[in-house]
Amino acid sequence: MPIDPYILLLLGTVGLAALVPARGTGAEVASGASTAAIAFLFFLYGARLSTREAMAGVKHWRLHVTVLACTFVLFPLLGLAARGLVPVFLTDPLYQGLLFLTLVPSTIQSSIAFTSMARGNVPAAICAGSFSSLVGIVLTPLLAAAVLGSGGGGFSADSLLQIVLQLLVPFVAGQLLRRWIGGFVTRHKKVLGLVDRGSILLVVYTAFSEGMVQGIWHQVSPVRLAGLLVVEAVLLAVMLLVTWYGAKALRFGREDRIAIQFAGSKKSLAAGLPMASVLFGAHASLAVLPLMLFHQMQLMVCAVIAKRRARDPLPEVSPSAPAEASRTAVGTGTRSG
Repeated sequence: MPIDPYILLLLGTVGLAALVPARGTGAEVASGASTAAIAFLFFLYGARLSTREAMAGVKHWRLHVTVLACTFVLFPLLGLAARGLVPVFLTDPLYQGLLFLTLVPSTIQSSIAFTSMARGNVPAAICAGSFSSLVGIVLTPLLAAAVLGSGGGGFSADSLLQIVLQLLVPFVAGQLLRRWIGGFVTRHKKVLGLVDRGSILLVVYTAFSEGMVQGIWHQVSPVRLAGLLVVEAVLLAVMLLVTWYGAKALRFGREDRIAIQFAGSKKSLAAGLPMASVLFGAHASLAVLPLMLFHQMQLMVCAVIAKRRARDPLPEVSPSAPAEASRTAVGTGTRSG
């Protein structure tokens, strides 16, 4: 049951914002730096993401459509259904954060890692994560506009414009320049990865500083946090079951089912945090809390599942089985397999 070290850094950043929040001129500087960091993050996302590799997986379209449906249809529907838990389990701000969590795209790196560990279809997981990221850049803000509306912590048409300028434009610029800078980005992957994570820490510090200054954290109690954890545990369990048994009902093979389960049940912290900062403004601290908790939960649970899947015995086919099956199919008029 791994504890993501980056989650510990995020929690440390939250603690720093609680003890020493940015105020006055410091807050303005932090806000400007955060805006620039978000734009640079999505520029790097665009420069890294190989559209050619993503398009190469189109031939497996049924799998990708299934993952996209889980990520951007089933997840949001469950999020909307959770509205009935307010105010018994969740406060309205926490529910808005939970609903936003259901709208963000799937992960790429952890989906690939767990699929590989479980001996699943790794190329399909790569393509599924890439598709989800590409689609999420556009679809997540549109879904947020539709389901959050003006109740989403100040969400408005101005937020959509900010999304376009801070996220979509840098992402497209990175894609367009990938031909010339893609090699540099690949060669310096580790260093730029540190820049990625440092930028997200800055975004989190700025968001939680604004929340502290405005007293938003007085709205959260330990009981509410416990309720949020229970709701997220149920949400994750439902998605893991639906992706696994739903893929079986759709007649996917074992390796494809593994890729669908891990790509279709997870949400991206790296994509969600910057988007929440733009969409929710001063309310972003509460909005990203459900996503941070869900991220750690999905890593812990999926690690256990991947290890179990790795121990599953693979189906054995004896040398005489194909010939025998072929004779049976000819004799009965049915197709083997």
